[in-house]
Parts: sequence; structure tokens; C-alpha cells
Amino acid sequence: MAKLEATSGRALRGKCYCGAVCYTVADEFLYAMNCHCSDCRRTTGSAFKPFAGIERVKLGVTEGQDKLQIFGEADGNNTHCRLCGSLLYSVVRDGAFVHVAMGTLVDDPTIRPTKHIFVGSKAPWFNITDDLPQFEGHAAAAKPADG
Repeated sequence: MAKLEATSGRALRGKCYCGAVCYTVADEFLYAMNCHCSDCRRTTGSAFKPFAGIERVKLGVTEGQDKLQIFGEADGNNTHCRLCGSLLYSVVRDGAFVHVAMGTLVDDPTIRPTKHIFVGSKAPWFNITDDLPQFEGHAAAAKPADG
């Protein structure tokens, strides 16, 4: 992972469950969403994955680089701690961006999720109870879902 390139001056800390992998990321997220797709549910073990997107160069692993477990390719993957299994981030959009799993952030980011995506495949046992817009698939390519 590249060295952190922050322009705002504020960096957030993040880490896995066991603390073997630590990272910093600029508090300059461009978007944040709650993803309900089956892949996000499986990688997190929860009803959905809250994530925040940012340019890949704005995240740097500060400890435990050798403890990373990468599922996928260099330009598209899910990156976990190989010791505890925590999903830390996903490399997306041809390797240019990362989707940081917000639950791994130690510090409070300024951004909050603004929508729910892939609610068409959400867990049937989970009810969305907030007023955020809901999208059947990806928000960039879909109309809001009834919900």
C-alpha cells in the first residue's frame, strides 16, 4: 500500500480486531454507504458493511504489512488481517480507490453513510429503520428502492 498522501492534514487511525494491522487514512472520504450485498455480509459477518471511499494513495498501512491477507487481485480485492480475519478495506475501481470498513476506524471520521445499497439482496432478517435512501443495487446505476 502506498504511503499516506493527505491534503487535509487530519489523519484517522484504524486497526484490525487483534491489533496486528494498523493503518492511517486521510479524513477526506468522498462518499460513505451501507452495503447490503451478500459479499459484504459474508466478509463482515453482519447485516451490512458501512464503508467510506477514498483514493488509494490516502491510506497507508503503518503496522503489520506482513500480516495482510488479500483475497483477489492487486487492483480489486478484500484486504483482511490474516491473524484475526478482520476486513480492513477493499481495493476497488481498478485499484484507484479503497473502501474502508468503517468499523475498523479508531478515530471518528467527519463523513457518515448517506445511503443503503444492494438492499435487493439484504438479509431478510434485518430491517432498515433509518431514513437514508435505499437502492436495489449500486446507487450509481439504480433508482431508489421503495423502502
